Amino acid sequence: MGRIDKLAERYKNHIALPWRKDLAGAERAIFIVYDKSDERRLRARKTLFELATKDAGHGWTDCDLTEAFAGWMASIEYRDSYFESPQDLNLKLDDDFSAHVAGRVREVLTAPDADDNSVVAVSGIASLFGFIRVSELMKEIEQDIRGRIVVFFPGEYEDNNYRLLDARDGWNYLAVPITLHEYRAGYEV
Repeated sequence: MGRIDKLAERYKNHIALPWRKDLAGAERAIFIVYDKSDERRLRARKTLFELATKDAGHGWTDCDLTEAFAGWMASIEYRDSYFESPQDLNLKLDDDFSAHVAGRVREVLTAPDADDNSVVAVSGIASLFGFIRVSELMKEIEQDIRGRIVVFFPGEYEDNNYRLLDARDGWNYLAVPITLHEYRAGYEV
């Protein structure tokens, strides 16, 4: 069984469990953590996760952020000046782009078909690297999570710490990690 198939099997076992309704938004997040080299394989096999979700009796809605930066940049009136002086883009990134991405995810999370019995699957997180932090995005949208949010996360998870694309800085988050390795009480099993 390949790595993506193993992740899908672990996800299937988790998503089939009864859902608690009294969880905070941050606790409704599930991170599918995989090696960054498996990005294309995972995208090609993402339907395994969708089928597991539907087999468990839950809805599924995609939210792909791969082209979020390109779409946002194309909508900026003075985009050409940012290409001439990229350092001027930093302020706009911190405020506008973060709000743009959070708004895109929030729009999917609050859509009528994304109810308290459904999963919103967020992919394309790697394309945000260097522009915004996933931890900040999650803080922005966690109050809008009604069912579950599944984040396909190319990186590492160790000791309750997530690191996107194996970056040096990581963060501690309340999400449920689905990894190739089981973790119990701080030990890899």
